[in-house]
Amino acid sequence: MTKADSYLVSDTHNILDNGYWDEDPRPVYPDGTPAHTISVNHVTRSYDLDKGEFPISTLRPQAWKTGIREIFTIYQRSTNVLSEMEEMGVTWWGPWDIGDGTIGQRYGATVKRYDLIHNLIDDIKKNPYGRRKIVSLWQEADLRETPGLPPCAFLTIWNVRGEFLDMCLIQRSGDMLTASGAGGINEIQYASLLLMIAKVTGKKPGKFTHFVANEQIYDRHIDNAHEILRRGEEQAAKGEEEQPFLQLNKEDGCAFEDFTIDDFEMVNYHPIKPQLKFDLGI
Repeated sequence: MTKADSYLVSDTHNILDNGYWDEDPRPVYPDGTPAHTISVNHVTRSYDLDKGEFPISTLRPQAWKTGIREIFTIYQRSTNVLSEMEEMGVTWWGPWDIGDGTIGQRYGATVKRYDLIHNLIDDIKKNPYGRRKIVSLWQEADLRETPGLPPCAFLTIWNVRGEFLDMCLIQRSGDMLTASGAGGINEIQYASLLLMIAKVTGKKPGKFTHFVANEQIYDRHIDNAHEILRRGEEQAAKGEEEQPFLQLNKEDGCAFEDFTIDDFEMVNYHPIKPQLKFDLGI
């Protein structure tokens, strides 16, 4: 099992055993049924990328390339336009169209408005031991400017530690089995962002920590949660295996704009199949 697999099994047990059910939920399923969740508050997971602890789960296939492409839409091309996101291979934002072909003044639009990523890179290079390296997608002026889904994973904090670059991700809410959970899309995305920023600034990727304020399992995902636990038992019985890791094939000091999905290679990744299907609460 990967470290992420162990976290995912433990966190799934914790939610099913100790979670609380919501009341009058905002999200609904595509058929209009209220999407109830069972959740826990304050979940923390930590990985040391330098020790090969890349956060990807093997308990179901993860669409890691699409996840990284979404990071490009936020931090590299920095767009909120659905057609541009779809051109880059990110197609799941359609239900959040605010009516003008965008997701509102959110995510990539916020990064572009405040030049957040270049400010971060410059700060790491010029003032490595400063403790103000914060990239926040939660900008009140932006949230009030247009409707749209407020960002879920919204804050990163960066610290230089000698030759290493560490980062923590703060997330207000997370659908554990589809995106926010251990080794899921959100952790893959932001660990890959750490790899990229480390390359650009000439550092080694170090510690990645993920904090989720409220992490939930939807009522229609309970059966899949039990399947995840069954697969976890299956993986544990196999014993030690080679750990998967994401390799970034680019020279140190390259420009952030130069990264493409072809620069990434997932090594030793052999997830359990078949894929699981999830109804999404929107």
